[in-house]
Amino acid sequence: MQIDVVSDTVCPWCFIGKRKLERAMAMRPDLEFDIRWRAYRLDPMVPAEGVDRKEYLRAKFGDNPRSKAMGEAIREAGANEGIAFAFDKIEKTPNTLDSHRLIRWAGSAGMQNAVVERLFRAYFEEGRDLGSRGFLIQASEECGMDAALVSDLLGNGADREIVENEDALAHQMGISGVPTFIFANKFMISGAQDPEILVRIIDKAQQASD
Repeated sequence: MQIDVVSDTVCPWCFIGKRKLERAMAMRPDLEFDIRWRAYRLDPMVPAEGVDRKEYLRAKFGDNPRSKAMGEAIREAGANEGIAFAFDKIEKTPNTLDSHRLIRWAGSAGMQNAVVERLFRAYFEEGRDLGSRGFLIQASEECGMDAALVSDLLGNGADREIVENEDALAHQMGISGVPTFIFANKFMISGAQDPEILVRIIDKAQQASD
């Protein structure tokens, strides 16, 4: 079954949603899944060099008890999925275009899930800069990709327009929040839903395909 996951690499709920989807798929061991990660940029206006994360969040959400409570809720939800969110380590909010380009190439190499996992962990648990091409090249090599090829592709602007178009298409489809999961091109649901909900949609999509 094909499952398209519309996601951004700096979205904490997308990391949580990935874990929940994996638990849902484990509930259906007899099914073969084809997971395809689709680009979505929460803020394409972030400059290429990124911005200071604390200032960015303060400008976006304000510095109030509600925003702090939201961070705690994310931390707690992450801990339930084995994710150790370390927001204090994150210095920059990056432009995510290059990270989505890497994910696209990882799909061609059959390593997309591994690369997505590495990028989520790098940003949210290690505070790495996903806007750094040096780090993206390193991450690709860690996941078994051809680092020299990735370096060349990042440098020559390959697939920038394709990723931008994929992001634009998601918005045109009415997707306004991520993660969004599309099952077998038939059913769509947004949010980091519990595995029990996701598995019900998997079953529904499977029945519709029979």
